[in-house]
Amino acid sequence: MRLTTKGRFAVTAMLDLAMNANHHAVKLNAISERQNISLSYLEQLFSKLRRAGLVESIRGPGGGYILGKPLDEINIAQIIEAAEDQLDATVCKGKANCQSGAPCLTHHLWENLNYAIYDYLSGVTLASLLAEMPPEPHSQVVKFTHIHV
Repeated sequence: MRLTTKGRFAVTAMLDLAMNANHHAVKLNAISERQNISLSYLEQLFSKLRRAGLVESIRGPGGGYILGKPLDEINIAQIIEAAEDQLDATVCKGKANCQSGAPCLTHHLWENLNYAIYDYLSGVTLASLLAEMPPEPHSQVVKFTHIHV
């Protein structure tokens, strides 16, 4: 599986959108500031996410983006595919022509890895990610009561 910055940022931005939507559209510049992702990069990603039906754009004052589906219907594999167009660990992009037109010795290994990763990411939804998050991740303070040096 090729997981690039596009896929990682797309998942991060979608999770931010899910966390901050609260019945109103979220502006990309707000996501950009919170997640330290370039606004122009987010605009490109959200264009792809919109074409995939994962988000909807709202125009005008108070506009921005909302989720295109319920949280439990958007999985991580969908987000990555929308952003990157593929989930593939094979060198040949699944064509089985890795070595002079034939599958390489490890083609089936990487192909099976593709299936395992896709199955896993398909089972992780935005809803399940939100459910696993601590209530206020930025307010966690670690206290050390006894430190022995």
